[in-house]
Amino acid sequence: MAMEERRRGAGQTLRAFETDASVARARTQGVPDTRHRASTGLHDRFNRVADQVTNALGSLPALAASVMLVVLWAVTGPIFHFSDTWQLFINTTTTVVTFWMVFVIQNSANRSSKATQLKLDELIRAVQDARNEFIELDREPEGVLAEREKELMEIAEAGAANPDRQPRAG
Repeated sequence: MAMEERRRGAGQTLRAFETDASVARARTQGVPDTRHRASTGLHDRFNRVADQVTNALGSLPALAASVMLVVLWAVTGPIFHFSDTWQLFINTTTTVVTFWMVFVIQNSANRSSKATQLKLDELIRAVQDARNEFIELDREPEGVLAEREKELMEIAEAGAANPDRQPRAG
């Protein structure tokens, strides 16, 4: 596996990756597939449950069930004489469920965002003309983000004005 070093962006370097599928397969032979391995760690179990709960509660049947629960609650109002306890039931239930769901949904969103970020980082590393400084962009101050956005908008506008020319930043 010959690895060469290329200059990238603001004086940064990147080791060239082999794109040959056989090289990639040879590198991963003997490495266990951790994607489908049953995990026993509490954190991993929470991640699996969080994904399942997020998928289940983000479905049409879950929405229908929640509407039916509210309708059932409203219909029971006259039976309980619209008492404070009757009102407290729906308020407490929805508040507690919402509180728990914030953590579950945030966990799934964080992991999904991290996976997407890693995929994008890999693409930046693999594309010869890409700039490595974009890999760490999510950790930069807002001013740097605004500068990069302006720069990329200018590149896009230059490309739209001259579609035959391939504009290159940096």
